[in-house]
Amino acid sequence: YFWAMAQLPKNAEVVFSVPSGNYGNLTAGLLAKAMGLPIKAFVAASNSNDIVPKFLQTGLYESRPSLQTISNAMDVGDPSNFGRMTELYNNSARAITEDVNGYSYSDEATKAAMEKVFKATGYILDPHGAVGYLGIKEYLQHNNTMGVFLETAHPAKFLDVVKDVVPDVEIPERLKLYLSKEKKSVEMGISYEELRDFLR
Repeated sequence: YFWAMAQLPKNAEVVFSVPSGNYGNLTAGLLAKAMGLPIKAFVAASNSNDIVPKFLQTGLYESRPSLQTISNAMDVGDPSNFGRMTELYNNSARAITEDVNGYSYSDEATKAAMEKVFKATGYILDPHGAVGYLGIKEYLQHNNTMGVFLETAHPAKFLDVVKDVVPDVEIPERLKLYLSKEKKSVEMGISYEELRDFLR
């Protein structure tokens, strides 16, 4: 947030749209604002796991099992950073809505945004960045300010989704190295003791 603001005109009113699932990135932005960074507002842009956008609209927090989407890093039905966010506003739903707006988008809308941006600019959005893009576009329809949306991952990490929209995605050399390695996983239960024993 500090790096982005340093590149923008000094007196610009800036709104950040943050693709959000567990809300750690947005919480970091709220902390930056609390530290004095002059950010006008934030957009909590989510996929169909719209728990926080609904809270921002109704004042009611209702967690639920997560829904599977194409922006899978944001598939969270009970974000653990929600308490950190609201604590910054003394747990006042009204106070947080003065700084944070929330919107959510379907997989269809996300793919359509990826396709539209690529055709218009040649820029390849990953599905998470596309949600952030949609959030800032919606906010700017009703507000005359400068918008920044966060793009959080290289589109090549999500080839199965991106290739439906952009057939030829160049994979960076660093990522190619990881894609060629053997995937390893260890099955274990959900108890702390099993995790502790595994780590030992």
